[in-house]
Amino acid sequence: MGVFSRIGEIINANINAMLDKAEDPKKMVRLMINEMEDTLTRVKSSAAEVIADRIRLTRERDELRARADDWENKATLAVTKGRDDLAREALEQKLSYARRAEEVDVKVAELEDVVRRYQQDIERLESQLNSAFSRQRELQAKNKQARNRKKVASYLNTQDAFNKFEQFNRRLDRLEAETEVLGYGKDEEQNLEQKFAELEQSSRIEDELQKLKNLKFNLNQPNTKES
Repeated sequence: MGVFSRIGEIINANINAMLDKAEDPKKMVRLMINEMEDTLTRVKSSAAEVIADRIRLTRERDELRARADDWENKATLAVTKGRDDLAREALEQKLSYARRAEEVDVKVAELEDVVRRYQQDIERLESQLNSAFSRQRELQAKNKQARNRKKVASYLNTQDAFNKFEQFNRRLDRLEAETEVLGYGKDEEQNLEQKFAELEQSSRIEDELQKLKNLKFNLNQPNTKES
């Protein structure tokens, strides 16, 4: 069942008031637009048929007028030739075609009036349709804003979770740093012990080297007792 029942209802409708009262404005505006577009299509189709009839009748009227002018020319020729009898017959034909042209011209004028009314209806329908499209865009914008607000709220909740996670990571980093600081003194003591160990090792190597040198020296000395 359509929102409107007649073209006049669409043309005279207060779209904003109807949508403000509607339980589901988005659904209502879609129905309005669909019915307006269907009605506009039917009106344009009907207007096209009337325009086609007007074109056909206009062409017929022009042909009748041309035939009337042709018979008038023939009547003039007959008069110049002294044939009044033929001139009368030609004038009768002229009047017949002229009368028929006038009748068709009346129909053309009526169709032109109908076309003008169609044009006015089409303009008003298109105006109402544009208003409906404008209101639909407004509703879509509001709906988008609502979705964005929901996304922002969801993001804020997620952000809170990330903040808590980041705080936890910072606490772990702090504990690791404190542990590293506690090890600073021990590392220095270990380094000092290492240095003394290396020094002692070097001293033992020097002693061993000196012993080897002394042994070699003694072996190279002559035996004084034999001399």
